[in-house]
Amino acid sequence: MHGLGNDFVIIDAREEPFTPSPAQAQRIADRHRGVGFDQLILIERAPNGEAAAFARFLNSDGSESGACGNGTRCLAWLLMMQDEKQAITLETAGGLLACELLEDGRVRVDMGEAHLGWEEIPLAEERDTLHLGIELGALSDPVGVSMGNPHAVFFVEDAEEIDLEELGPELEHHPLFPERANIGVASLIGKDALRLRVWERGAGITLACGSGACAAAVAAVRRGLTNRKVSITVDGSLDEETGEDLEIEWRKSDGHVLMTGPYALSYQGRLAPSLLGDLEE
Repeated sequence: MHGLGNDFVIIDAREEPFTPSPAQAQRIADRHRGVGFDQLILIERAPNGEAAAFARFLNSDGSESGACGNGTRCLAWLLMMQDEKQAITLETAGGLLACELLEDGRVRVDMGEAHLGWEEIPLAEERDTLHLGIELGALSDPVGVSMGNPHAVFFVEDAEEIDLEELGPELEHHPLFPERANIGVASLIGKDALRLRVWERGAGITLACGSGACAAAVAAVRRGLTNRKVSITVDGSLDEETGEDLEIEWRKSDGHVLMTGPYALSYQGRLAPSLLGDLEE
């Protein structure tokens, strides 16, 4: 499945548990010899009865991610279709996420609270998360936000002009981020509208990043650039036939971030045994 080009391999591990090693995840992620994905999503049994399932997210380098907004939206639609429901709750490492199928066909996910404390992101030392005080090349003065995973959002004049492929890897591994960080570059393109590009930790540049869009919206509100409802144009939004913007609302009443957007099922199949066998590290 994919959400605006942010693509996922989803494996149902509820009946037959499957915990891939980093090497196995990397083999499946190989776009030439495997299947290819930005994130691998494992559907597991929820530890308690509050959620329909537990969603575990692995990046293409085999590392685990605590949150994946576009992946949550895709998985929510898949399970709602299976269970013939209009709303479900998913459990993730970041907590319980309420998901709803809207009348217009899009899915809305309550991504939970945005965490803004330096120790919550986390940072290696105490910093003002509204002004992290790091810079590299054309990028400086990011906002720090955690959406269950760490984000650094840089505001720039034109997000298209930033060489994110060069700057992203070094910033992802900046000493300020002990768990690495997702690196977003955002520019204001209209009233309550942002253009966003994201270097995802463990995956690189992706066509869309749901948690990154949530983090960018929160950062924009904190900087006084937008109101609390923000339209986010990602790389995957630019497709003339299937692209559309993500809608993000940072709710004032409880601090929760609501993300609304599309989903797409590409195909279903079975993984070849060669992708699942023991692999030498």
